[in-house]
Amino acid sequence: MFSKSESKEIRQEFWTSFGKQFPHKWLLYNTKIKDVTLKFTFTTKKAQVSIDIEPYDALIQEYYYDKFISLKNIITSQYIQDIIFDDQYQLENGKIISRLYIELEDVSIHNKNTWKEVMQFLNDNMRKLESFFIEYKDFIEA
Repeated sequence: MFSKSESKEIRQEFWTSFGKQFPHKWLLYNTKIKDVTLKFTFTTKKAQVSIDIEPYDALIQEYYYDKFISLKNIITSQYIQDIIFDDQYQLENGKIISRLYIELEDVSIHNKNTWKEVMQFLNDNMRKLESFFIEYKDFIEA
């Protein structure tokens, strides 16, 4: 078990190492669509690459989620076959968002032996998700 400060140091070390190993200016929060972001997640249980839809207005959330659903065949056939669509994804803080994600289970940010595998997973899948997003951004936004 790690203290909060030890855990924070390990997390910082992972993300610094990831940035050095895979230097790239990721899109992430800079999607130019309010309330739609691309995210990396790496916890003590799993790693994820996702597109998150989290507006305060449920109608807007549903609107964007429906746009992604209409592109499901494209994303699963051309980008990420195993992507999961979840319109009621619960974050650790209890907030419900819509999320499209690919997940790697049984890995831990505290276990450096899994870092290489996770870094490759995050890089490969975020590049695919970014490519998809950039290609279909105009449709999603319209």
